[in-house]
Amino acid sequence: MTADAPFPNPTYRDTVLAPLFDDARDTHAEGFRRIDRAHLVMLAETGILPPATTSAIARALQAIDREIDPATLSYTGAVEDYFFLREAELKARLGADDGGRLHTARSRNDIDHTLFKMALKARADRALSEARALLEALIATARRERDTVIVAYTHGQPAQPTTFGHYLSAAIEVLIRDIERMEAARGLADLCSMGAAAITTSGFPIDRARVAELLGFAAPQRNSYGCIAAVDYITASYSALELLALHLGRLVQDFQVWSAFEVGQIRVSDAFVQISSIMPQKRNPVPIEHMRHLASQTAGRARMMRDIMHNTPFTDMNDSEGESQAAGHQAYATASRVLRLLAAFVPSLTIDSARVSANIDRSCITVTELADTLVRREGLSFRQAHEIAAATARAVVAAGASLAERGYTPFAAAFRAACGREPGLDEAAYSEAVSPAHFIAVRDRLGGPAPAAMDEALAEYTARLAGFTAAAEAARAREARAAAALDTAFTALLERV
Repeated sequence: MTADAPFPNPTYRDTVLAPLFDDARDTHAEGFRRIDRAHLVMLAETGILPPATTSAIARALQAIDREIDPATLSYTGAVEDYFFLREAELKARLGADDGGRLHTARSRNDIDHTLFKMALKARADRALSEARALLEALIATARRERDTVIVAYTHGQPAQPTTFGHYLSAAIEVLIRDIERMEAARGLADLCSMGAAAITTSGFPIDRARVAELLGFAAPQRNSYGCIAAVDYITASYSALELLALHLGRLVQDFQVWSAFEVGQIRVSDAFVQISSIMPQKRNPVPIEHMRHLASQTAGRARMMRDIMHNTPFTDMNDSEGESQAAGHQAYATASRVLRLLAAFVPSLTIDSARVSANIDRSCITVTELADTLVRREGLSFRQAHEIAAATARAVVAAGASLAERGYTPFAAAFRAACGREPGLDEAAYSEAVSPAHFIAVRDRLGGPAPAAMDEALAEYTARLAGFTAAAEAARAREARAAAALDTAFTALLERV
């Protein structure tokens, strides 16, 4: 019988331990530093460790942070992971006894999930900041384009006239809901796992709220089992991110169609156009393609994180930990790119009003208001009015004519055929009824494209943006106060004799 080989097995070292060490070093070094200091302050304030010991540990931690640059570290296999490397450095300075006392009443389990939440909060904060910047850009562009007429499409076909501001307002409302989902998910990550220890807290009189406060969390997560097992802070965060990316991708797809030569509804600024290497006439709005595939990459990577958590045991498992966390962070990286690019791209767009007018005329999309006008002014049922309007549109299209300029004659004929009398609408009233400006102006209802309804909506969107910004500033201020409090409390330990 042969003796076991020493740990770690070289393949296990290279395929698992070294990548995990590298990620902890690159992503979580500052988190480890803060957690060690906050936990030590709590051990000192509760009297779990005596003053002399806490002061010695504080000085050793300070020396480690001063003398060792995490960026220079590489995995050797001498210790299992980055946590044990820090503990080994403590023991080298203090001896095995005092060097091991910092780990009193804690575990790698609660440390890990606290680290993951800190890293996730930072990424969520950046994504939320960029989402707010996009929201601001959309609101400003919607306000600028409040009265700019465009063609609205349903089922890929021209449907009704509206304004570019009204269209963007629909996207604004989705983005507001996306931000709300992201904020709610961030709230789950803002509950601190420290003090759960392995999974059941500790027999020591720890102060979980104090550690959470010093680390800038809103509060401790109550149930200690949930601190380790409940990864809904992960699934919620990536679900919200996936939805954001999915929704942005739909907006981007419209821009792709609308900028096509055959539609030509929007014109992309030269700053966002690339040329062909062989075809001199080409104006390729390539950033649209990049935004689309970046949004798809973000959605796919975020969905992957949810799938990884599927059917995993409700306990401490590596499925939700280092390697998965690192993979998920890539979703935030691509989300950042698409959010920033879209926030720059949308304000650069302009509407080709001549093309829009031609498309409206050719597609007869104002004819719905002709039917509505007949109901209001001629006392017809909507179905009868709809049939007259449809007959008018068919005749105009068949003749290759203009609904506004040459539609009154076929309209009057359709009206006489359906009603057995002359229409009360004269040619001037007919022309007004089928004009895009009139179509939009009479839709002055909650959520409609008319100026008053749009002004009310834009004011509401601006207020929501201000609320999001104020909440983010309050969270930043709270975390800044926490960082200052941790520095003060840790420095006090250093100054003890």
